[in-house]
Amino acid sequence: MVKFIGEYTAKVDDKGRVVFPSSLKSMLGPENDHRFVVKKDLFFNCLEMYTYPEWIRQSEEVKSRLNFFKKEHALFWREYMRDRALVEPDEKFGRISIPKRLLDQIGVSKEVLFAGSDHKIEIWAKEIYGGERLPGSEYVDLAEKILG
Repeated sequence: MVKFIGEYTAKVDDKGRVVFPSSLKSMLGPENDHRFVVKKDLFFNCLEMYTYPEWIRQSEEVKSRLNFFKKEHALFWREYMRDRALVEPDEKFGRISIPKRLLDQIGVSKEVLFAGSDHKIEIWAKEIYGGERLPGSEYVDLAEKILG
């Protein structure tokens, strides 16, 4: 499994293209699939970017918990699959094209911040990312509550 770490900024052009950070690309290695699935995060104002194999693993896990003969399960699945995009860095420049509708959902204007988060990459509007940080004392309290 690929592990992503680090924070990297990039400019977004008028067509929603952004250069995928070479440091993150190198974490994939040449032998891995370089396709990603991008979707809006359920809880936060960012996009989530999963390697295609990780996306398949997660979606199969979710699907295995559903009964498609129940309407609410079918409705959930439809929403779960809505607004996804398959992206792949181009060979020449390493750019990815993120659909404008997804960038608009998180308030991107000119720059994004890619944040490696182990099994996924979060994509934030650069100006919003810093405001989402927990104060140190809240982080410590949360760590004690969850891990303590």
